[in-house]
Amino acid sequence: MRPTPYVASLRIYEPIDSFAPSDQLRWSQIAITSPTGWDEQHRALTRTINSEPPALKPDGAHVLDHEGKRYVAPWSTTARCWAALDDFKSTLPPSVIKFFIPQTIEDSIRSSTEIVEDKVSHILTCTWNIPPRWFSLFRPDERMRGENDDGYFTIMRTSIANAKQRASFTHDAVLNAFGSGQVEGEVADLIDWLEIFDTASIVELDYGGLAIYLNNLLIENGEAGLDADTSIEDVNSSIAGLASGDGSLAGRGYERLVSRWRKVAALESAT
Repeated sequence: MRPTPYVASLRIYEPIDSFAPSDQLRWSQIAITSPTGWDEQHRALTRTINSEPPALKPDGAHVLDHEGKRYVAPWSTTARCWAALDDFKSTLPPSVIKFFIPQTIEDSIRSSTEIVEDKVSHILTCTWNIPPRWFSLFRPDERMRGENDDGYFTIMRTSIANAKQRASFTHDAVLNAFGSGQVEGEVADLIDWLEIFDTASIVELDYGGLAIYLNNLLIENGEAGLDADTSIEDVNSSIAGLASGDGSLAGRGYERLVSRWRKVAALESAT
């Protein structure tokens, strides 16, 4: 069982030689069979209890070996904590922030000034849902699904060149259909993020524990579990509808996607 089974991740794996020599040495020693996903989630869950500053321990990484070459997605824990801290604080009045975040933890995060200047998170996460724009980066034949020691899984991978091309097409379709706005801005932000990394990188979407919830819900609905999940197809269909001016096609694909994942999101309030 995953420590945080409600988290999905979008990851960038860069070639290991894109990193500093010290990091290359450390990450080259990670066994490809190491449970890095479990370790990352376990440490994250532990910090919610112990309030341990993220910069106190060396950060970990996810690794892929592809065609004789190693690719690495650092956890970027401190950078992600920085971003989460700022996002959380933006939702609260300044006078109450101190009651939610110990000053020692905030000072620890902010003392690592290098994270602002030269570190970018290789991982985006979402709880209890997956943003439709993430699916737009992939095609059905890039999807892998099955069952392992953690239960059911769905993972999709593609080259960053493919992902950027598809994100650009999506952005143009959304912009032409709706003009500038929140949805268009979110796709633009995704493109900006992809542009940061090495052009030989690999992009991965991992359902995490959401695959188990989705599998069970689809079976309860009389469908063939994860084999009946057509999220990529639905998003691609919706984007094609936007691009061609076919509102009916765009709406059908989007509605299929949203109705499927709305049931997963509803589990948050049931747990």
